[in-house]
Amino acid sequence: MEIKDYKAVFVGIIKQNDDERKVLEYLEELEFLAETAGAKGDKKFVQKVDKPDGATYIRSGKLEEIAEYCKENDIDYVIFDDELTGIQQRNIEKIVKTAAVIDRTSLILEIFTQRARTSYAKLQVELARYNYMLPRLAGMWTHLERQRGGMGARGGMGEKQIEIDRRIVKERISKLKDQLAKVDKQMAVQRSNRGQLVRLSLVGYTNVGKSTLMNLLAKTDVFAENKLFATLDTTVRKVVIENCPFLLSDTVGFIRKLPTQLVEAFKSTLDEVREADVLLHVVDISHPDFEEQMEVVNRTLKEIDAANKPVLVIFNKIDAYSYEEYDEFSLVPKTQKNYSLDEFKNSWIASENTPCVFISAKDKTGIDKLRNDIYKIVAEIHAGRYPFDNFLW
Repeated sequence: MEIKDYKAVFVGIIKQNDDERKVLEYLEELEFLAETAGAKGDKKFVQKVDKPDGATYIRSGKLEEIAEYCKENDIDYVIFDDELTGIQQRNIEKIVKTAAVIDRTSLILEIFTQRARTSYAKLQVELARYNYMLPRLAGMWTHLERQRGGMGARGGMGEKQIEIDRRIVKERISKLKDQLAKVDKQMAVQRSNRGQLVRLSLVGYTNVGKSTLMNLLAKTDVFAENKLFATLDTTVRKVVIENCPFLLSDTVGFIRKLPTQLVEAFKSTLDEVREADVLLHVVDISHPDFEEQMEVVNRTLKEIDAANKPVLVIFNKIDAYSYEEYDEFSLVPKTQKNYSLDEFKNSWIASENTPCVFISAKDKTGIDKLRNDIYKIVAEIHAGRYPFDNFLW
């Protein structure tokens, strides 16, 4: 699938207990994903439902509206914010005849395909694609006729085409897993050869500035841009701060509704996170939902068995932080969006046990403080102590 230079519309649902504002923000993120893949966003459609329709995800009336809009405006893609079943996708395509129908998972897989640069990353993405495809073969291949068997006494009806395709996909998945297992062994040997150096790993939501920060700390040139999933391959660099050496790794960013196929395929890449001594959780504090993004990262860390590690939270992009001044006479209670940066700092330090530092990688504000904090953490580990036993705010 190649979706560059095409127009797309986006579809989401608002269930009974959903926050409508958040659903709209999720569609904004979906549009950003589409732009990262090369498509141009056109319009967003939402519908209030009790639950997704098992046959068409949304109700037929809204689907007809979308189909008419796509026909009149030369829309190329209809992108749904949730994962569609094969049956749902097939039924939607019968109504939306002039545009291709894809879901969030398929879109993310397309971005990963575009951005995979090394053979290892390409293998991982291909594995994820086949795992996504396997349960959908029935919907994808129902137009193919039953294949006949060979001639002779044993002749007759042969395997269904879908059974052949399913076997081919399973064989490909098995072959990819074998190839990845061989590379994993090589990478494990490489990790074991690094000696006893302390390991720190940058983690965080996608597009929060991890690679930019990696470039600042390691003085390297890791690919970084203002798009989602700029980094797929793990980058590991040796860093020395005040004669104190350590290894720093930059890994793929996490995202809301990260496809399970990708989590599974990239688990070996995320070994750098699992084997790290300390995690540096980078947060885009300028994002309106940065707290939810932090929760997404924490949930993903649990999925890959890396949730019980010491964490230094790095609040990045303070240069873009904004807030709404609170009116003391307002009847509406003060919320997080009313906190100034100093108020948020004080609130975090007072309520959380996790050490933090506030920086702007873009302006290099707070980088000296961050380097000093990292030095103290690494020195504590070298001294055989828990890294935050004597951590100074």
